[in-house]
Amino acid sequence: MAVSNNDERRKHSRVGFTTAIQILLEVNGKEINCKGSSRDLSLKGIFISTDKKFPSGTKCSIKVCLTGTIDKIELLMKGTVVRITDNGMGIVFDSMDVDTYSHLKNIVHYNSMDDSV
Repeated sequence: MAVSNNDERRKHSRVGFTTAIQILLEVNGKEINCKGSSRDLSLKGIFISTDKKFPSGTKCSIKVCLTGTIDKIELLMKGTVVRITDNGMGIVFDSMDVDTYSHLKNIVHYNSMDDSV
């Protein structure tokens, strides 16, 4: 179901979507791997529920693992941490390939009541 609030300035539909997430970050040449689960997803970003949080402005790679499919599907995106809460962090997508965008658009569409997605 789509989450909407007339007071919000969102330009893209946001849907509740839960799946395993892997966040990768490189700091001083070392790769940091963090796991969590998605809570909200849109074409522009994701909120990830996780105990480990990165500072706002941190660049990272996000791997979304889709379950329930015969073939393993992983969506890979580059993003930036823009919001931190007690429960996790919001990440805006900076880039993704065309296949990932297509899968993401379908996920948002099929989990949304908004036909404009």
